[in-house]
Amino acid sequence: MTQTQTARVTFAKNIGFRKELNKRVDAYFKSENITTRDNFAMYFKSAIILSWLAFSWLFTLFSPDILGLKILGCILLGMSFAGIGFSVGHDANHGGYSSRKWVNSAFGLTYDFLIGLSSYLWICRHNFLHHTYTNIIGHDVEIDGDGLVRMSPARDHKWYHRFQHLLINFIYAMIPFYWSIADVHLILFKRKYHEYNIPKPTTLQLLTLLGAKAVWLGLYVGIPFALGYSPIQIIIGLCIVNMVYGVLICNVFMLAHVLEPAEFFEPNSLGNVIDDEWAIFQIKTTVDFAPKNRFLNWYLGGLNYQVVHHLFPQICHIHYPKIAPILAEVCKEYGVAYNVYPTFTKALVANYGWLKLMGNPPQINSVVPQI
Repeated sequence: MTQTQTARVTFAKNIGFRKELNKRVDAYFKSENITTRDNFAMYFKSAIILSWLAFSWLFTLFSPDILGLKILGCILLGMSFAGIGFSVGHDANHGGYSSRKWVNSAFGLTYDFLIGLSSYLWICRHNFLHHTYTNIIGHDVEIDGDGLVRMSPARDHKWYHRFQHLLINFIYAMIPFYWSIADVHLILFKRKYHEYNIPKPTTLQLLTLLGAKAVWLGLYVGIPFALGYSPIQIIIGLCIVNMVYGVLICNVFMLAHVLEPAEFFEPNSLGNVIDDEWAIFQIKTTVDFAPKNRFLNWYLGGLNYQVVHHLFPQICHIHYPKIAPILAEVCKEYGVAYNVYPTFTKALVANYGWLKLMGNPPQINSVVPQI
């Protein structure tokens, strides 16, 4: 991805932390005689989640004409959307699903055809900008908030931010609708994430993006309409699905980066340099949560191990629970704080506390709430 006006951010010289961490993680895979990708457990998990989506969709379409059953079907479908976003498409678009590029590409397209999100633009925004420049103001567009949500003390405060912790889930619920429209606008017209140019897509990539939108509409609008559902029923159903999906996926993302003690960075004015080696910087800007929750470990696709994920995005998330103790050991030896909330609830409270703090006028932001 090329840059325009935004100066390139550089990181301090490595102190050996990343080299030692990689050495021990590599030793783990070698000693266990297992591969970092192409795991049966991941393929089986993907089959379950894709079957969940298919069942939810068919149940919603063909269950008895009872309002409660239709709403239940839409909720289950929204949860399956999030499951694909957390696990299947996420690993694939990071290259962490398989060592074969075509397999990653195929499963990555579940974003495009099944949940309505462009994998091409997601890779630009998430893999490059977010993973490289995590929580760096002006570079990581995923924590920018576009003025609607104030996540960082470096962002301008608006009067309506004082309500953001109360309204945040309503905003999350609308995000999938925004993504669906913004994808097309970004690729055809704006062609930028702030000051970063979006690489020009090939003809095939452009046709895939637009064609996938048509397929998505055909699945979730065309088929119900052909089966006799009214436009208002279709609109309400899609709203429920996307709102469930948006609330789930946005909350989980926020629990990794938008809470204490995750740090927000502004590069120093002399050379746009971050005073940490990249791997340590990633640990400072990211937080893990609920490592002992078996359901979340499965459903969230390792996103509760976000620190591990940011350091090893091309390793399948199935392995993250085993890598985390290795990371903790190396962090202890190098005096690096590895931040982990023991439960989902505690991380959620910390996130809402941070959003409430950021909603206060800047002059009182020095007071940090105790969570």
